Amino acid sequence: MSSEDKSYIYIEKSIFQKDSQKKDIENIVALDTGERLKVLEEIEETLPFIHISRPSTDEYLDSHKKELRKFLEIKKTLLNTLIENLEHNLIEKMSEFKRRAFLKEKILFLINEFLFNNKIRLSKEEKDNLLLDLEDEIYGLGPIEQLMRDENINEIMVNGPQNIFVERNGRSELTPLEFYDAEHLLSIIRRIISPLGKRIDESNPMVDARLPDGSRINAVISPIALDGPLLTIRKFSKTPIQMLNLIQWGSINETIATFLSCCVRGRLNIIVSGGTGSGKTTLLNILGSFIPPDERIITIEDSAELKLWQYHKHVVRMETRPANIEDKGEISIRTLVRNSLRMRPDRIIVGEVRGAEAYDMLQAMNTGHDGSISTGHANSPKDMLTRLEAMVMMAVSEVPLAVVRKQISSAIDLIVHIERLPDGTRKLTYVTEVGGINKKGEIQTNDIFQFIESGIDADGKILGRHQPTGYKPTFIEKLKRRGIEITI
Repeated sequence: MSSEDKSYIYIEKSIFQKDSQKKDIENIVALDTGERLKVLEEIEETLPFIHISRPSTDEYLDSHKKELRKFLEIKKTLLNTLIENLEHNLIEKMSEFKRRAFLKEKILFLINEFLFNNKIRLSKEEKDNLLLDLEDEIYGLGPIEQLMRDENINEIMVNGPQNIFVERNGRSELTPLEFYDAEHLLSIIRRIISPLGKRIDESNPMVDARLPDGSRINAVISPIALDGPLLTIRKFSKTPIQMLNLIQWGSINETIATFLSCCVRGRLNIIVSGGTGSGKTTLLNILGSFIPPDERIITIEDSAELKLWQYHKHVVRMETRPANIEDKGEISIRTLVRNSLRMRPDRIIVGEVRGAEAYDMLQAMNTGHDGSISTGHANSPKDMLTRLEAMVMMAVSEVPLAVVRKQISSAIDLIVHIERLPDGTRKLTYVTEVGGINKKGEIQTNDIFQFIESGIDADGKILGRHQPTGYKPTFIEKLKRRGIEITI
């Protein structure tokens, strides 16, 4: 018998000797796992049990909260028992595959032993869910791991340990899931950020990070968060969203999709604007897929979300670094933009401009690095230009506003604005050309395409259609010289 098997029997004995079946232990541990569980289930059938129903995670019913908390207590007790009885030196020597299989057997035995001792009876489905939940506690993100697996959920919002919301199909809903307490939630947050070299504590109570699958997280703890730790996770689909998906969902039409493809291939400088959660990063990823494969792309982000490597091999990714505990070593987006100019880029893509780095990005666009793309928060294309002015003035306050506006109008060719509408759908609402300076000294803009609302249907969905405004952009001739024909 291997040392792993002996360790397993030792753990089973130490637990099993607590109950009245002590005399049968030698017979039971001699069986293989399947037979052992079968014997335990037969013993269970001979005793009176109570039945606990597990509430559905698809809808929230307040009356189920009490039963869910019973389930939480069961999980907490089993997890603590598992941790106390494991021989950690043995576990650490195993491969990941062996470790998972080994722990799964331990958890299965603990579940059956606990239910037997406490005269609790669960269905096979409930036992499977309990096993999965405990594995999530060990390897995943605890109670929200099952939400991470749900492809229909776009965002997870944890407002303290007892209130977990999700966004599904553009709508927010409360789930019945809970953490044990604030400390449990804090431990999950630290599990997420520690492999990334980031920290969260009283002196640094806010953090932005990303999960291995690209999902973006934001966490806030005390003393900033008053009602327990806060965690927000914006998920990204495992299957890349293509332009065809946006067309099928009605977010864009084929004419605009073709137009934007030509603009990207024609090396226009583009800003994708919109509000939080409107789909800016998704659209930026899609626009990046139109870049010719022989071009060198450098991406710069606070938290790496872009997945252009799915379309191109020649992609260089860079990510900012926060200051350390001594408030040293910070590397900002602005520093990375400056450094990217020395890396022989064909395209510079900045995940989001939100500060002084806007000035360096405009300088790059105005000095031969055309075809650059970025995103920014704004309520409309004109608001995006106003925000750019403010961001540039943060970097070079001594430069007159007229000069700043001249640089912006020379650098930016196109603004693509996307919105999340009240019904939860996301629509590309404006494609706007950025022109020169008008007689009032303001940056001239001209809408090329718009989304025109026409009403609301019986299900509350906003009706409307994308249509051209009739304006012919001035950059059409530039694209023609590059061999790209556009018809509007």
